[in-house]
Amino acid sequence: MAEGAIRVPLRGIANAARGVWWWFTSVLGDHDYERFVAHMHARHPGEPIPSEREFWRSRYAAAEANPAARCC
Repeated sequence: MAEGAIRVPLRGIANAARGVWWWFTSVLGDHDYERFVAHMHARHPGEPIPSEREFWRSRYAAAEANPAARCC
């Protein structure tokens, strides 16, 4: 079998694995801070942007203050 014939399926498998990993981390919220920063730059230019640590602390505090958003 030619070497190029092996690379194409492996490339497809690698791309699929990256897509699954991106989806999985998105579900867990890994991209939320990046989206927040992009939103701040687009909608609120010049406003101070909290650090990632401050962002997550605020988000968890909001979740604790509003337990209706959770199942338990």
